[in-house]
Parts: sequence; C-alpha cells; structure tokens
Amino acid sequence: MNRTTLLLATLLTSAAPSAISLAAPPASDATVKAHLDAAAEAASSDLKSLIHLCDPAPATRPKGDDHALEALIDKPAPPPAKAFDRLYFVGDAWVSAWALDTSDGIILIDTLNSGKEAAKLIEGGLRQVGLDPARIKYIIVTHGHGDHYGGANYLVERYHPRVVMSDADWTMMETKLEFETPLWDAPPKRDIVAKDGDTVTLGDTSVTLYLTPGHTMGTISPVFDVTWRGEKHRVLEWGGTGFNFGADFGRLDAYITSTKRLRDLVGQQHIDVLISNHSGVDEAPAKLARLRDPQTSADPFVLGTPTVQRALTVMGECAQAQRDRFTLQGLK
Repeated sequence: MNRTTLLLATLLTSAAPSAISLAAPPASDATVKAHLDAAAEAASSDLKSLIHLCDPAPATRPKGDDHALEALIDKPAPPPAKAFDRLYFVGDAWVSAWALDTSDGIILIDTLNSGKEAAKLIEGGLRQVGLDPARIKYIIVTHGHGDHYGGANYLVERYHPRVVMSDADWTMMETKLEFETPLWDAPPKRDIVAKDGDTVTLGDTSVTLYLTPGHTMGTISPVFDVTWRGEKHRVLEWGGTGFNFGADFGRLDAYITSTKRLRDLVGQQHIDVLISNHSGVDEAPAKLARLRDPQTSADPFVLGTPTVQRALTVMGECAQAQRDRFTLQGLK
C-alpha cells in the first residue's frame, strides 16, 4: 500500500461517524439535485462565494493556461492589511498569503506564485504593516501547487525559515508536479514533514496542522488562535478548495471525508473564523476594506461556528454532487 492510499484509508477509518455512508443511495439525477439543493441551503445568502464549487467540473485535469494565469497575477493586489491583532494579509488579488506575528517571529502561510511576488507583496507588504520580514521563522505551505510554494525559495534564501508541508505533497513535488508553468518558481527542497495534528509553535503561538486531502492528497488546513480588540477567536484556513483533478474518485472521496471531519472539529473547537488561500473564496479583500472603515465595529472575518460549519457543508455537498455526476457519466 503506497503512502497516499494509506493516508486515505486511515482518514476514512478514523473519521467521525458522519463520514461517507456505505448505505448512500446510488448516483442518479435525483441524488445530484439533492446535493445541489443541500449546498444551496447551507450557502444561504452569505456564503455565495462557495457555491461555484457546485458547477460541473471537467472530467480530465485542466491543462494550464499561462495567459489566464498571467492575467490573474497581473491584477492589482489589495494593500497589505491587518485582519486580526496579529494576523496580516500579504497576498495578491487571486491567491493569498497570511502572516501570523508571534512573540518570537513570524509564521507565514503560503508564499504566492514566485520570488518576484514574494519580494513585492510579502516582503514589501510586511514592511508596510510595520513588520520585519527577517523575522519569518516558519513557512507553512498548504499544498503543493505553485501558486502557494512559488515564493518559498526566495524567502528561504534571504531569511532561512523552515518550510513545512505534508509528506504526500513533498513527494508529489519531488516526483511529478500536478501543474507546471514558468510563471511559478521551482518548489522548495524537502524540509519539515507535517503529520496530521502536528503543531508549529513559535514563541507564544501554536498552529495545529490537519491533513485534509482532496484538493491534493497532502493538503494541510492550519488552525490557530487570534484576538480582535481583546476578544479571542479561533481560525481555520481551509487548505485547498477547487476540484481541478478530474474524475479522480479517490480525491473526491477524500475531499468529502475531510469536509465532514473538519466540520465536526469546528464544532468541537468552537472555530468561528474561516479564511482561505484564495481571496475569492473568503472574500478577504472586501473584508479588509471594511476593516479600514473607522465605522466598522465588528471584524467581518468572524463568522461564528455554525457559519463555518455551513461553509464546510457547502464544499462537501458540492463534492458529492460532482462525484455523482462523474458516476452517471460512467467514469467510475
């Protein structure tokens, strides 16, 4: 049994009782509609940015479109900004990087597309919000796609932080990348291997790393505490959202299991904030703009635990609808 199969088997057997039911009805137009209806109900009027996941996904892994990617990268980036007392957005208009300032340095989550972007938006952005990029001690890469690891080598060469990823995605990057483009810099060299439930601790802050396979088989979703005006909140960054892997039933099953497992964990840990590594998912630029308004009294990133759970329900129901679509197409 290879590592990926073992990881999926472990998660499927250890997941909470709400995981995939063996008694689920066979795929049909009715089951697809039921999942779409459940996703729409969970999304309600406030989580519409997630409902696009229910659009039919291609049966084959999409080929990279460098012109489309370049257009996304070239969009004007939102200004760097504080989302919570010590959590900062330093990303571009499409893909996010988050900096968690601690008493002993900075934990950076993701590094954008390239060293050029890292220099401009992460290095420059940290300085704009009053932080020294030389204090970056850890980089957590949520998954092994170049829009998240692309700036890592630049930052490692300049500041020597440790890089944390899952074994499955380190291995994928060392063997065969899922997507390649000259717009992304080369992946970093293997460093710290994160296992499910591991923590990255720096000074007074700990980040717990949960393996949430699906988007890639080694996707990591970090969980950590923040404060806003003295009030404590608990944050989940969902590590990988889209279905860009074709009719891969193992990946879809893993994704469904991950959303159900994390939905239970959100309730257990009273997680009330959900952020993303793509700003179109969590609407970070609009929320940061609201925080710049002196009339804003509440942090718009604080959703409440039931809403974070609804978001995971939307993603899981969309994945189940997609799985049933592929089954009806005879692709299983």
